[in-house]
Amino acid sequence: MQQKKTFLNYINVFRGLAILLIIMGHAMQFGDGLTHEINCEIVCGGTALFIFISGFLFQHLSGKFEYKNYLSKKWTNVILPYFFTAIPGLLFCFYLPTLYKNSFDGLNILAQIPILLSVGRVHNTPTWFIPMIVLFFFCSWLLLKLENKGILYKLLPLMFLITIFCPRGGVEYEDLIGLSYNAKYLAYVQYVLLGFVHFFSLYVFGMFCSKHKEIIDKFYSKRALIFGGMVLTAAGDIYLTHKGIYSNFTISKTFLTMLLLGYLKHYDEYLISHEKLNKVLDFIAKYSFGLFFIHWYWIFIYNQIFHLQNVYIGPHSLLIVSARFLAVTLLSLGTLYILKTILEKFGKNTRMFLGV
Repeated sequence: MQQKKTFLNYINVFRGLAILLIIMGHAMQFGDGLTHEINCEIVCGGTALFIFISGFLFQHLSGKFEYKNYLSKKWTNVILPYFFTAIPGLLFCFYLPTLYKNSFDGLNILAQIPILLSVGRVHNTPTWFIPMIVLFFFCSWLLLKLENKGILYKLLPLMFLITIFCPRGGVEYEDLIGLSYNAKYLAYVQYVLLGFVHFFSLYVFGMFCSKHKEIIDKFYSKRALIFGGMVLTAAGDIYLTHKGIYSNFTISKTFLTMLLLGYLKHYDEYLISHEKLNKVLDFIAKYSFGLFFIHWYWIFIYNQIFHLQNVYIGPHSLLIVSARFLAVTLLSLGTLYILKTILEKFGKNTRMFLGV
């Protein structure tokens, strides 16, 4: 019988910080030209951290892996809350199609629902992640088999090369205007598949760091070198983006992942000893998946109330987008807390509905 895995506080905190970076990437974009490119390099790309932690936790808990049971749990804890939390986004798509930028407006609503849910990107922008992570779920048995045979981690250099030379690209509502519904759908499917290929290295790197947890201590001891790598790759990406040649936030965020993980593990006892701080970080971590599911709705609502664009261009930009980030985070946490409390009173499995 497999031993129960130890709770890793530093990984829990990392999970909470990763979701905050994702919200920042959506709520704190501002400026144009070089200003926007620098801003994006700093706040965007948080998905890399989220995928890394998915791979880390998958490997960490893999001692009790059984494929059918694993997929069943993912259905309950990932897919079902995705479906339930999709409801506001679907309603926005159906009743505010132009304002909400629904690429499939005009199709029968019953036809739109499976289309929207299968790609995520339209009804709830960040949730393109869900169809992508499902591909990792299906590959789980193969990843563990390759790990057990000692093959998987030998392929990491090749996987990172793919991440470098196969950027995610993008797919925006404006780019698809005039295309057929089939062409639009294929564009979104391609976006999901490219994400899977692009982030594959981060998922496997997360598994590697879980398998060899001692390497996290080396991240801290080599922190100056890693910080230098992060700054250099970020600067290179900004330059290439500005020249219209290439854009890839994931490279610098991989260095950030190593740096952040090294610091969190090194100062783990300090965090644990400061109970109030650790409780706040633990609260954010526990609500991280729920935050992922609903924060985009609050960004949309906030933007409508204050007449803002997703990328803010105007005076006091840093103050404006910081206020938006703080408001969206607190509103999302408050919404989840209230819904979770209500569902618990009815004896419901809140994780199945909210991811929390």
